Parts: sequence; C-alpha cells; structure tokens
Amino acid sequence: MKSAEDNQDYSSIPSVSRRSFLQGLGVSASIVGMSSLINLPATSAYGAAAKVGGTLNVGLSGGSSSDTLDGNATVSSVDNARAWQLYNSLVEFDTKAVPRLSLASSITANSDATLWTIKLRDGVKFHDGKPLTADDVIFTFKRITNPKSPLQGAAGIASVDVAKIKKINNLTLEVPCTKPFAAFVEQLACYYYFILPTNWNAKHPTGTGPFKFESFTPGVQSVFTRNETYWESAKPYVDKLVIIDFADETSQINGLQSGQVQLVDQLSNNGLAEAKSAGAKTLVSHGGGFTPFTMRVDVAPFNDVRVREAFKLIVNRKQMLEQVFGGRGTIGNDIVAIWDPEYDHSIPQRTQNIKKAKALLKAAGHENLSVDLMTSDIAQGVVEAAQVFAQQASAAGVTVNVKTLTVSDFYGPNYLKYAFAQDYWFYAPYLPQVNLGFLPNSPFNETHFNNAQYESLYAKALTQVSAPAQKKTVHQMQKIEYDQGGYIIPYFSPVFDAYSSKVGGVSTSKTGIPLGNYGFKNMWLIE
Repeated sequence: MKSAEDNQDYSSIPSVSRRSFLQGLGVSASIVGMSSLINLPATSAYGAAAKVGGTLNVGLSGGSSSDTLDGNATVSSVDNARAWQLYNSLVEFDTKAVPRLSLASSITANSDATLWTIKLRDGVKFHDGKPLTADDVIFTFKRITNPKSPLQGAAGIASVDVAKIKKINNLTLEVPCTKPFAAFVEQLACYYYFILPTNWNAKHPTGTGPFKFESFTPGVQSVFTRNETYWESAKPYVDKLVIIDFADETSQINGLQSGQVQLVDQLSNNGLAEAKSAGAKTLVSHGGGFTPFTMRVDVAPFNDVRVREAFKLIVNRKQMLEQVFGGRGTIGNDIVAIWDPEYDHSIPQRTQNIKKAKALLKAAGHENLSVDLMTSDIAQGVVEAAQVFAQQASAAGVTVNVKTLTVSDFYGPNYLKYAFAQDYWFYAPYLPQVNLGFLPNSPFNETHFNNAQYESLYAKALTQVSAPAQKKTVHQMQKIEYDQGGYIIPYFSPVFDAYSSKVGGVSTSKTGIPLGNYGFKNMWLIE
C-alpha cells in the first residue's frame, strides 16, 4: 500500500534565524519578535473529502496503570494523546513544530517582556457549556504553580508573578513577570499548560478540546465522544474515539490486522515493514523527538565527566540509526531541540572513538566497567537502541546489562532515579526544554544536572529580548551541555505509524508526536 513518508532531506538542516522563526510564527519582531501572533486557521484543510460519523479505534503504546486525564500532570505519550482530545492550550505546536495560537487570539508584550497581555478567542465553550474566560486561565496558572503541590509546568513559568495576574475583562488578562521572560510564548506551547475550567472535576474532566470524556480505565482504554460545539469549524469528524493501550508492538499490529483498531503508533522498523506487508498504510515522520540515554551526573561512575564523555564516544550513531530505524531519522549530537533556530550546528559532530573512550575510562579508574541500563518499551526503538548500545560498548571493554522493565514499573517510584537509563521526549524549543530537564528544580531532571554556570546563562537568556544576544547565550549553554551533560542523544527519532486505508486525514509531524500530533480531530472514516 501507499507509504506517506515525509520526503524532505534531513541530512543537513538549514540555519534559520530566530527573527525568521518568530516571523514564521506570526510574531512581530519588536522584541525578539514577540509582540503578536496570528490565529490558527479554523477551517478544515481537507475540504469536502472529510466525512462525519463513526467510531475511530486507536491502538497506542506506552500506557500504564499510572495513566492520567489531568491535563496539567501528563507523563507518558498516551497521557498526552488523551489530553489533546480533551483540552486546548493557549499556544500549541503545529505539525511543523512551530508554536501557533490556539485558545489565545493574541499574546502581546511590553518592551522588555515583563508584562504579557493575553486575549482569548471569543465564543469558545467547555464541554459542559461554560464559556472560556480569563478566570479559567488564571485558575490553571494558579493550579500549576500551587506551592503546596506544584505540577509539571510550574518550573516553566516560575518567572510569572501568578498572584498579580490581572483580569481585564472576560477575554483579556495581563500576566506580569518578576523579570523579563522572552521565552513565554514558546514555553506555553509545551505540554503541561492545557487550560482547565474553574469547575474542573478529575472524575469527569471537561475541557475545550474536540472530544468529550465518556470513560477511562488507566492502562487499558479511554472513550471519548464528539464535541459538537468545538470551536474549530467542522471538527472533529468522528462521533466516537476509543484509545486502547497496547502492551507491545505485536499486539498493536495484530489489532490493526484484525480490524480491532484502525491506527497504531510508534512502531519499530520491523513493525513498520510488517504492517506494510499486511496491507496497512504507513506513515514516517522525521521528528524532533528524542530517546536519550540518561546518565546521572551525581552518582558513580557518571559523576566523573570522563566517564560521561567516554559513553558518548562509544556510540556509533549512524550504525545505531541504521539498525534501529533502517537509517531513517536525524543524527544527534547530544544537544536537544534540533528544530530550534538557536540550535548550534557549528559544534563538531561527535562520532565513535573507541580508543579515546577506553583511555578516558582508564584515566577515570573504570576499566572493565559494568553498568545496568534500565529500559522499557516506552517508545519505538528504545529497547532496540539499548541492545545496540550494549553491543557497541563491549568494544570499549564496558559490559552493559540491559534491564527491561514494564512501562508501569519504569514510570514507577524509581523513575528519575536511575543511574543509567533511557527516556522519551517530544520536541520542545531549547529554552523550554532546558526548563523541563536541565535545572535543579526541573520536574524531569533525570540526569540530576546541576551546573551553576549553565543555570546562570539560562537566567540570562530569559531576559534577553535581543535575538542575537540570546542566541549567543544559548550557544554557550549548548557547549556546556555537549561537554558536560548527562544525555547521550544518538539521533532524533523518526516516528513510524500505520493505519487502515479506511481512515482519512492522517498526517506526519516534525514534533516527534505520533499520528500528526495525535490529531484525531482531523481524521475521518472512509466508507
């Protein structure tokens, strides 16, 4: 069957200025471009081809018994898949990994980015009929930053003076910051800022999203029905959406072949080939998501920077990408946020150097090192990459014991505590990604990175409303990340999905989020 592969050449990524990036975002360039944003289009891109009705059954990977419907507390990819159906954010990434306005109709700033004015779309309603107002945005910000129980997004908006947010009218609010916050709009596009209503109920959650809650069994299944008053004209198209959590790829493919589900996500290279040979349509997205190897910099042996560098030099990135994804994807250089215009492509590409790796391990007193690598089937290619790393490490005299956990156990009490593990991240721009994972107070600082110079540069970058100045600072940060960080990023993963020929409206995405950013609102059933 037809393969909907993205045909863009990703072997070299063009340099894009931050000014151009923000202008592409629809932002005036008065302060690093952030003075106004264009609206998302409200009409269907699929025209008359889209049909209304029917039930869309989706088989997703990565779910567990700790799954949630809380739009401000998502952890796994399946959590986010559900959240995108129930809720919207003020700003969201489109399939080109560019932030676009969603519930906000405009976001403007004063000259030094210390005061932001947000105007909301008029006429948006929650599933229970309550209109979206500034009160809901304020409620969400306060909920996320509650000092007694801060949620994942709290660190990202730490510069916001939440107590002094001012409601101007039902559709307008002013958001003051304790210091310049030039990355405010990009931060809001990240995955923890879904807007919840003031009357939000965890047992029967309501949002402004394309689908309404019907039922939810963590780690098993969730059911949603069409929101007939959704603010994006004509969407969604199907009457019901059923998300089924599958424990493994084999079950996903069997479900697709039997007709139990019509779409599956995050397949391996072999799984993609199997689905294609069985007659399914295949989708290959060259995403900016990544599955890093994570080394805790505060525990032995990775508290020695020489060991961390040695492990980075062990990896044959091209070979790993070939073995795991058939060569598809983008080679990584141990720096996050590949699509960010501030990504420093001038830093030399790290390549395998077994001789130097062995010398570094010897100098650190760790010859013949043996380590456990904690992994799980949390995303496509993760376990396979662990096995390839173990093979490559043997050439440097390192024994890697691959320990494969269930998804529930991996994201259990020991998550973020492993000395050596892997993880899965969707794309985010550089500064928001730093806030999520590289600072002492970051909610997902899995490497326990704590670098005073790096933290100082981050604080400086947030105050810089000049594009060239901020880019220079970010490049300094990326060099520290490259030299001292606890991440090994061999590649930015392609995303392999498969679907039935009876489904229309499926698209690729550069975010690393499967199935066109889990864009089920854009899909319809073909008779």
